[in-house]
Amino acid sequence: MDLQNRWGEDVKKDGGLLGPDGQPLVNSSETQEEKPQDAQKEPELNFFNYIASLGFQTMIFLGEMPNPVTNQVEKNLKQAKFLIDTLVLLRDKTKGNLSKEEDDLLNGSLYELQMRYVDLSK
Repeated sequence: MDLQNRWGEDVKKDGGLLGPDGQPLVNSSETQEEKPQDAQKEPELNFFNYIASLGFQTMIFLGEMPNPVTNQVEKNLKQAKFLIDTLVLLRDKTKGNLSKEEDDLLNGSLYELQMRYVDLSK
C-alpha cells in the first residue's frame, strides 16, 4: 500500500509522513541520541501553557505584538474576539474544577484581553 502525506505526495519518495506542524515524523529507527538536545524537549502541555498560548494568540490578533511568522503587526479583531470567547467558554466549562492559580490566570488573562479589545474596538 502506498502512503501519501496530506498534500498527496508519496511518503517513501518525500522522506516520510508529516506531523501537524508540517515537520517530518521521526522514523522508529531514529534514536533520541541522534537528535539535537533542543529537539528532544517539547513544551509541557498543561493548563497554564494552554491559556498563555491562547492569550498570546489574542495579543497578536489585537495588534499588540508582531505575528511571529511574518514579524508584522496585524490586527484581526474578529479573530481576537473569537479567542476571547473561547477563553470565556473554557472559564464557564471548567468552573469549580481549577486550582486557585489556574482560576486566577484564566480570569486575569480574560480581564486584560477584554479591556484591550474594548479599547481597540472603539
